[in-house]
Amino acid sequence: MARVGLTPERLTEAGAELADEVGFDQVTVSALARRFDVKVASLYSHVRNSQDLRTRIALLALAEMADRAADALAGRAGKDALRALADVYRDYAREHPGRWAAAQLRLDPRTAAASAGVRHSQMTRALLRGYDLTEPDQTHAVRLLGSVFHGYVSLELGGGFSHSAPGTDDTWVRIIDALDTLLRNWPAPPTDPRG
Repeated sequence: MARVGLTPERLTEAGAELADEVGFDQVTVSALARRFDVKVASLYSHVRNSQDLRTRIALLALAEMADRAADALAGRAGKDALRALADVYRDYAREHPGRWAAAQLRLDPRTAAASAGVRHSQMTRALLRGYDLTEPDQTHAVRLLGSVFHGYVSLELGGGFSHSAPGTDDTWVRIIDALDTLLRNWPAPPTDPRG
């Protein structure tokens, strides 16, 4: 019975909203069925199981962030682009903590390759070309930026910095300044690969 007009897209969006409200780890097909006041079985014609639903939410979150990042990066370069990209991730996580958590879901290789995660990597690499980084340093820098952005935002969301001064906004600005300085002065590789 289609009394609520269920579609995979509508369920994914509702699941994303639920994730923002109660946490991504609490999103299941059963929880979604309760939200729509329908039997769990009625959702299985739209999503295979809770893992499928969670994957769909992750893909939605990655796409939403990629769209925001593309808009924010348009016409920017260097430190301005770095700050814009960093702010997209931080702002998105603050607005949508459940979707942010969903975007961290490990995807199988085929799903990941078809996801907006590829766009994130491409935009980050385009930003890094403004710093004259080539391979393999570009890959190292992509990993560094991802680690810093995701690590800081996750710690901040978890309240890890809420009990001390200076404020987290001040620290965020300093981190972006430090990353810009590092990217402009990227260290040469060690002569001995063991460091």
